[in-house]
Amino acid sequence: MDKTVVLNVVGLTPQLIGEFTPFLAGWQKQGNTTSIKPVLPAVTCTAQATYYTGVNPDRHGIVANGWYFRDECEVKLWRQSNKLVQAPKIWDKARSLDSDFTCANLFGWYNMYSTVDYAVTPRPLYPADGRKIPDIYTEPMELRGWLNSELGEFPLFNFWGPNTSVKSSQWIADAAKKVELKYSPTLTLVYLPHLDYCLQKIGTNPPEIAADLREIDRVCQDLIEFYEAKGAKVIVLSEYGITEVSRPIHLNRQFRQQGLITVREELGGEIMIPGASKAFAVADHQIAHVYINDPSCFSLVRDILENTTGIDLVLDETGKQKYSLNHPRSGELVAIASPDAWFTYYYWLDDRLAPDFARTVDIHRKPGYDPVELFVDPQLKAPQAKIASTLLKKKLGFRYLMDVIPLDANLVKGSHGHLTSSVERSPLLITQQQDLLTSETIEAKEVFQLILSHLNL
Repeated sequence: MDKTVVLNVVGLTPQLIGEFTPFLAGWQKQGNTTSIKPVLPAVTCTAQATYYTGVNPDRHGIVANGWYFRDECEVKLWRQSNKLVQAPKIWDKARSLDSDFTCANLFGWYNMYSTVDYAVTPRPLYPADGRKIPDIYTEPMELRGWLNSELGEFPLFNFWGPNTSVKSSQWIADAAKKVELKYSPTLTLVYLPHLDYCLQKIGTNPPEIAADLREIDRVCQDLIEFYEAKGAKVIVLSEYGITEVSRPIHLNRQFRQQGLITVREELGGEIMIPGASKAFAVADHQIAHVYINDPSCFSLVRDILENTTGIDLVLDETGKQKYSLNHPRSGELVAIASPDAWFTYYYWLDDRLAPDFARTVDIHRKPGYDPVELFVDPQLKAPQAKIASTLLKKKLGFRYLMDVIPLDANLVKGSHGHLTSSVERSPLLITQQQDLLTSETIEAKEVFQLILSHLNL
């Protein structure tokens, strides 16, 4: 077996490698690059599950970053149990070929209760007083205390939200090096999300995100030089490319206007009740799984989708089979946005009736993905003062509401999920093992076998 490291540099595309990423540009020239034809939807959980199982969503079941759990009648995103991935993983395959094989997964998704040997993943603490405290979950369990003592607590609030920065990716990189020195796993998977934030918040024009590109370039240089000195084969990989967007699509508001969505008033705000709704959308970047509880509404829902500006494709059963999304977790219909559009989860018709969590960073209670969480509300007169006073309440142990997130979907500048045909904006795989790349383009599921080939298994 050959020691192998996979650096998952989220959002990295050929368009972004160049002047502002001098190390990656030089390292790429020394090796070989292939373009990855992304899986649909081109989103984090689906892409990773496809890479690490070698099969498509119709088999591994990860149809998006979240879906409607029909038996519980609840929408759930960003679950963490590896048991949700319904296919054997690459580390299981490698271990079956060589019993000495070991694997470390640093912050890849579905990283809890996995069969990897070493796992590190975010797992905040939620005390009864309402606070959210940064923390991690690890396997083995004692790894948690050791990493916290070596590196300090994981910078959760730099991982997602308005305060995102390279600090979270740097912490993950430092943790990966610590795990290597302590355990020396055969295969190490490292998730580096930094570019994802600025690309959604600012856009994809390299000069406008030059500082972010330089930051991730330095993180990659440090890791690549570290691992190559250990004799490891290094793969630089990405999951998807970000496209510029300017058109948010509010599908649930359209369904609401047609009487398809049921809401409940709670403390002055409206809460969508999926189980009581006739139809609703689980929005996830540029894909929306549309669940139809009342079959008599199917034609109406389809007409709404097909007549909505900004939707490129509407997949029925035949369409889902074509794109390998014919899995029970998928919606009865699946909508794919145009490259310049994306789907919000918004279902209220009056911002005064938005639920309290709408103006907070709350990835678990929102029935859809919300990239507006990357912004502080520009209408706040003194946002820093408000944040400081709220943090003071937190430190004093009081309940608090960090309601600083705007409700303006037009702020978002980048999105993903749609299948791009542009190589310059597609995900990629870079390796120094030039003999292992025999095609200029590969399917997402072929990454699985390429990693095994690097391991020499």
